[in-house]
Amino acid sequence: MNTLLFILCGILAAALIISLLKIFSMRRSIDEIRTEFQAKLKEDTNTLITLTTSDKKICRLAAQINRQLAVIRKKELKYRQGDQELKDAVTNISHDLRTPLTAVCGYMSLLKKEHLSPQAVEYLSVIDNRIEALKKLTEELFRYSVIISIQEYHTRETVSLNACLEESIASFYVSFKEAGIIPQINIPQQKIKRVLNKNALSRIFENLLNNALKYSDKDLFISLNLQGEIYFTNTASSLDEISAGQLFNRFFTVENGKNSTGLGLAIAKMLTEELGGTISASWQNKQLTIKLCF
Repeated sequence: MNTLLFILCGILAAALIISLLKIFSMRRSIDEIRTEFQAKLKEDTNTLITLTTSDKKICRLAAQINRQLAVIRKKELKYRQGDQELKDAVTNISHDLRTPLTAVCGYMSLLKKEHLSPQAVEYLSVIDNRIEALKKLTEELFRYSVIISIQEYHTRETVSLNACLEESIASFYVSFKEAGIIPQINIPQQKIKRVLNKNALSRIFENLLNNALKYSDKDLFISLNLQGEIYFTNTASSLDEISAGQLFNRFFTVENGKNSTGLGLAIAKMLTEELGGTISASWQNKQLTIKLCF
């Protein structure tokens, strides 16, 4: 009886050891899959997940993940090709439009020198305004294509958010004065520094201030806190909650946006994300608030 019990205990112990070894092997294989999967997503490579185990079920799991990785890479490649084609198309369109527009502007200047009837002058003024709007749209398209195509904004340096924001606001002094806007500014004395691209940051501030000029009802509140959060708040009776949620969409414009192309905030969002920051817009009680955080 004792011998039988001893043999039974030995069999159970052996089964337990085998089970533990199996579990350990499976856990190691799962860790290998997790590590390699994360690496494959980060790397631009066509290599597959490889395992040291011979377990059939784990190998089938790895094979299924490899198939999904292949699908993801195919879609990513298609997206990159389509995105590049779009960038090229935008660049080509902006270039193609600029040449005939320059010629039209030249002829418009000659027409203005001619003796015209009051009605013709009125028509000419309408045409001139439309040409100016088209010129601005073309310029924004060109700038947008340049921003998304060059590496200018990839370099980083230590930047003071305070100083950059103050410089941007100061550059709009004349524009704010002409629009009758007196900004209320709250910027702390303590320097808030981040590792960013200064040109990109200045462009973001410029586009946000331009947006305030277009949609503000003669007020603007700008604040920066110690956490690196920047708020641009103004009364915008022409907006609503739905419009505020679409402000960052390319080519979206509010009906009364003065000479707006709908690209300014889209560019600001793209550059903010490129710098690793976040940007959002909210509208409540006719107050539009754009929050920028780095």
